Amino acid sequence: MLILKREYLTRVKKRSFLLTTIMFPVLYIALIFGTGYLGSKAKQKLDIALLDQSGYFTDSALAMVNAMDSSTIFTPVNDTSVQSKYKEAGYDGYIIIPAIDWQTGMKNIKFITDKTHGSGTESMIERKLNIIWSETVNEKLGIDNDKKTVLSTSSISIKEENQQNKNANSKVSATIGYASGFLIYFILLIYGSQVMMGVMEEKTNRIAEVVISSVKPFQLMLGKIVGISLVALTQFLIWIVCVFLVYSAGKLMGSDNAIASSIVEGIQQSFASVNLPLILGCFAFYFMGGFFFYSSMYAAIGSAINEDVREAQSLSFPITLLIIFAIFMMTIAIQDPGGPIAVWGSIIPFTSPIVMMARLPFGVPGTVPVWQLIVSMALLVIGFLCTTWLAAKIYRTGILMYGKKPSWKEMLKWAFRK
Repeated sequence: MLILKREYLTRVKKRSFLLTTIMFPVLYIALIFGTGYLGSKAKQKLDIALLDQSGYFTDSALAMVNAMDSSTIFTPVNDTSVQSKYKEAGYDGYIIIPAIDWQTGMKNIKFITDKTHGSGTESMIERKLNIIWSETVNEKLGIDNDKKTVLSTSSISIKEENQQNKNANSKVSATIGYASGFLIYFILLIYGSQVMMGVMEEKTNRIAEVVISSVKPFQLMLGKIVGISLVALTQFLIWIVCVFLVYSAGKLMGSDNAIASSIVEGIQQSFASVNLPLILGCFAFYFMGGFFFYSSMYAAIGSAINEDVREAQSLSFPITLLIIFAIFMMTIAIQDPGGPIAVWGSIIPFTSPIVMMARLPFGVPGTVPVWQLIVSMALLVIGFLCTTWLAAKIYRTGILMYGKKPSWKEMLKWAFRK
């Protein structure tokens, strides 16, 4: 308990903890909206000379598509000499539309330029030309505006209705699944590496030798893991409280503000589509279970390393790779939450903290049977007990080992030494 208290208080009292707690959600939101804003501002503006020999790409048609997006402008030209001096004329490239049959069209019309542009530029040019071409084909076929309206609006759409939960929404479930999975992913990587670096620091400073004279190596390792996990849980709870306060403030504003009212109503509908107490309870369990499972391995690696950070990165890479692999399985599980990959990924302890949290928002017991949830939790408990036991065996030897570069083979010998 003394070790746990020390690990928890020293980290929570740091100014960096307060800054990361406040700045992480702010930076995350800024990242989402900022990338979209920068992407829209970073679009390269192109002026493309268009030599039309078909007669279909008229000035009025080109003006219509130019008004849709100013990043790509088509300028009609009749002088064929522009092909040899398009740069001098101020164009970024040129396109020649040959005399083509409206019934067959033409594939692979070339956009001649002096450099390779991104795939987005090619798609934009193609989309604009196809808009004009579709209008031409409709006119040739005698499809008037009324018929075009019917063609564009007449379609079949499907909305899934869950008989056990009428408010279920697959898009909301997928969003919550992604958010839960990625949050556990970041916590495992960030705080798991903190466990490893903390153990390395105590070892290199020879503090561990003094501490182990009073406590067992297993107690020292467990105190560090539990203490740091409580730091991460504290940070998460602060974020939950902030979200609740923002939601409550929006609810109070909703009566006077139509925009705030619509946002609050949307959030209420999202919350109604999932079993929120179950999601939060399972998140706490899988967060703690996954943290114990992986942090014990990070602690074992930290105990075996001396001062070489590159060596620590090399030995911890397989563990990091397992966490990244869990994210890969999570994306598959969200696409098919009842599929075999999702089921096995949510049961195996190496991936279950992330994959199961991605599946749970889709419904229990509908998409996730109760037996799968119980088996997943039981195996995760058994898994972190086994990894903690093995890590403690490695920790017992590694924490007092100096001057020798360990390997996974050497660490396994320490683990199974009596």
